[in-house]
Amino acid sequence: MERAKEKTEVPAFTEFADRVFPGLEKGGFHAAYYRVLEAFARGRIRRLMVTIPPQHGKSLGSTTLLPAYMLGLDPDLKIAIASYSAALANRFNKRVQRIMDSALYRALFPGTSIKRAGERSDYVRTADMAEVIGCSGELLSVGREGSLTGNRVDVFILDDLYKDAMEANSPLIRENCWEWYTSVVRTRMHNASRELIVFTRWHEEDLIGQLVAKEEVTELKSWNQIERENGNGWLLLNFEAVKRSPPTEIDPRSEGEPLWGERHSTGLLAERMKLDPLRFECMYQGHPSAAQGLLYGDRFMLYEQLPETLVRYANYTDTADTGDDYLCSVCYAVDAQRRIYVTEVVYSREGMEVTEEVVAVMLQQVPGCDVLVESNNGGRGFARAVSRLCPNHRIGWFCQSANKEARILSNASAVLRNICMPVDWVARWPEFAHDLLSYRRIFRTNRWHDAPDVLTGIAEREICGTLSKKIRALSFKR
Repeated sequence: MERAKEKTEVPAFTEFADRVFPGLEKGGFHAAYYRVLEAFARGRIRRLMVTIPPQHGKSLGSTTLLPAYMLGLDPDLKIAIASYSAALANRFNKRVQRIMDSALYRALFPGTSIKRAGERSDYVRTADMAEVIGCSGELLSVGREGSLTGNRVDVFILDDLYKDAMEANSPLIRENCWEWYTSVVRTRMHNASRELIVFTRWHEEDLIGQLVAKEEVTELKSWNQIERENGNGWLLLNFEAVKRSPPTEIDPRSEGEPLWGERHSTGLLAERMKLDPLRFECMYQGHPSAAQGLLYGDRFMLYEQLPETLVRYANYTDTADTGDDYLCSVCYAVDAQRRIYVTEVVYSREGMEVTEEVVAVMLQQVPGCDVLVESNNGGRGFARAVSRLCPNHRIGWFCQSANKEARILSNASAVLRNICMPVDWVARWPEFAHDLLSYRRIFRTNRWHDAPDVLTGIAEREICGTLSKKIRALSFKR
């Protein structure tokens, strides 16, 4: 016991990882990821959720390196690793054991050791359990729905409790997972126990989703939140594969920047999103949504080329309501049957001094285009500025006073029946496509309404006739 308590100079977690795992590849975000994991290891965070895209080093940091580090800090800890199968959990366990067997590890933590393979000893070492020699520490592993009867757990690490989308989309498996978590995981813990849930998200009602609905969960954005952490609630850290949320102290990337561009470039991620936008939003962005709750989903009609029966070109523009909203400007063509074909889109959170010129350049490519601008919150000034840049276009503006939620929900079927997108629209306008394809029927759950609002306005203008009286009252500027 005395040997296990020897005082050694304890390295930071990122230094530990580099020393025991030579050749470890890391991106810029790993510094923040490992810093958060170290705060968990040292007890400054008690309940932590981390969501990271596939193949970004999630499990290596949290489920291989972290348990070895924590047992080095405190060889009396009882740590349990859980995953969707006992085989995978045991694989994590054996990887931790191999690190703890190494001379590099013993040099850093001479007071923490486990029975050597083949060594005659009273201490237990199997694929699912290893005991720390001379201390009370243990490393356990268990599959989802497995038993931990009689075992007290100081630290639980739950890594991917769903094998794939098929499992995560099964209500029965999700319910079984929740039952196992509440009846096994929670009952093995005590007042000072710590929990780390590290996932690639698959479904909005997975374990993280259910905990978010039932317990206090705060998104981790700044380092001082760790100092204020009260021990009862959860801290949630989500690393998006492509940055869309505003920059934070912990994830200061600019909008559109990939998480680990050296491994997963913007182009590669765009291809993955194109294949399945909803799956990409779950797995790579950490923002799952159930397909049955989507307003539009992937039901938009597509076209390869414009028909010869076009009768007019037009544009509908909605300027940003707040500084964080998108300006959405959509050019489209209308055929003799009043079917609408989206041709160009500007979708941007840049200031009006930038978007005025960008929209004007787009409009200049469409001679004879009738432009309609919602004049709420600066829209009239935007329309006048664009008019000066496009003197040959008919540009009008009006104030939209009808309720946005009622308009979008009521006109959803008209949008899907009459508006066609080019076949490559997801790749051409990824953020615009994302906000449409993931838009929910429950209005308050949506972050941005700008893209659905503009398609709704186009349907009202061209199909439903609800804007006709307002438009007739406009004095279009030529």
